[in-house]
Amino acid sequence: MQELKVSNDTSAFEVPVALDESGRLSDYCVRQALTMMDTHGLVVLTNLLSDQEADIGLDLMRRTINDPDRSRSAFASETDNSYLRRDFCSLPSTPPVKGFAAMLCQRLEGVLSEYCGRSRPVLEVATFTSYLGSSHQYIHRDPSGVISMFAAVEDVSAQQGGTVFVPGTHMYGGAGNNHGGQAYALMELFRTRANYRIFIHNFRKLWHMSKGGDAPLAPGEFLDRVFSTKWDQHQPNLLRFVLGKNAQFSLRMLGPRTLWKLYRQREALDKLFTLVQMAPRKGTVILYRSDLLHAGPDNRSPHPRHFFGMSIARDIIETKYWHDGYSPHPTLTADPICLGDLLDAPPASASPKTANHRLRTLVD
Repeated sequence: MQELKVSNDTSAFEVPVALDESGRLSDYCVRQALTMMDTHGLVVLTNLLSDQEADIGLDLMRRTINDPDRSRSAFASETDNSYLRRDFCSLPSTPPVKGFAAMLCQRLEGVLSEYCGRSRPVLEVATFTSYLGSSHQYIHRDPSGVISMFAAVEDVSAQQGGTVFVPGTHMYGGAGNNHGGQAYALMELFRTRANYRIFIHNFRKLWHMSKGGDAPLAPGEFLDRVFSTKWDQHQPNLLRFVLGKNAQFSLRMLGPRTLWKLYRQREALDKLFTLVQMAPRKGTVILYRSDLLHAGPDNRSPHPRHFFGMSIARDIIETKYWHDGYSPHPTLTADPICLGDLLDAPPASASPKTANHRLRTLVD
């Protein structure tokens, strides 16, 4: 099935940010962003944050990462977390964290309010850090009914593993009728083919690491990532692959009928779907619908990759399903907050009028 093919051209999904007099996204930008979200399932808002504002977020994340008692995420890449290949952890609901989240939500209110009511809960505020030697996540969907965002608090290169999306694969009423009524079936075929390639990529990388590559394996790490019975959906685990116990990718997904469909539909899959990797500049914010197919690639750079992340419900979600894709900090669980709370809260500010260099009014 060849190597994983990924495009780095994100221009079709980008909206250059302009703010109005109140410091919120201008009406023109809001309309552009909503069109992107409805068409592609995501939008890339460039220069939403100034350098000083992004530095506030990075400082908050580093404080959490440096805390030995931080609250680790428990929804993906657990093995990577345990061997410090990734550091996915939730941020505490302190006034500085709430202030930074409030700044983002208030600036994006025109877009967020289109999908999320003021009473909708904030499911997670987190930091997603990836180090050299991390695994490439499988292409997957997060629990539906959520709007998520990633904020780049420093420049991210393609080698550092900026998030990969499959634009146009979000789920909405009638979406399954596209492509001759085969939209969802074709999406799953594309996902299966991509995850096969990711499986091979991860296994080859581990083998190279075991031979003393750039990121040598820790004692016991190879066994934990390849033969462990522990639950982890994003490792090249041969045991769970053969037993069919990985919901993202396993042998039971590669039956004769599926292999035949993959062969027969190979040209259609190439035309309909494309993997697009985001390597955002500092200050860029990515908004996406949670049911859009996406993955966190491996970091192939010696420089850590940091993202600030937040997810807000746009529909009713049973609490027991939150942990399928989100890990709220205990302080957020004990004292829940909703979008309205952040829209009314005092926002963080690097300095008075810190965003004035981008403040302008557009004539629509």
